[in-house]
Amino acid sequence: MKHRLQRVCEVIKRELGLIMVRELTFSSPLVTISAVDITPDLKQAHIFVSAMGSASDRKNALSVLESNRALMQNELSKRVILKNTPHLYFKFDESIERGTRVLNILEELDLNEPEK
Repeated sequence: MKHRLQRVCEVIKRELGLIMVRELTFSSPLVTISAVDITPDLKQAHIFVSAMGSASDRKNALSVLESNRALMQNELSKRVILKNTPHLYFKFDESIERGTRVLNILEELDLNEPEK
């Protein structure tokens, strides 16, 4: 990814995080933006979101984000000056859960291994 695109992704991530804190209410205790991918023409942004809690909390977090997409795009257009405000696509980021699962498996293997 080019340097300008990386900077735009970081700015969008930071501003959307602030918008989420100030404007939205979630049932999950912790909802964060883990990454932003933007197309080279800056017209589409894929927002990867992670949420702590149960599966229903995660689905609720995504539905809150989807239902407030227009508000978030409007606020983003006011805060970040770009020729086109990107269309936001929200996706759940499962990398944290996968990492936790791998660590748990490694701990189980370590506990099951006999001492030498």
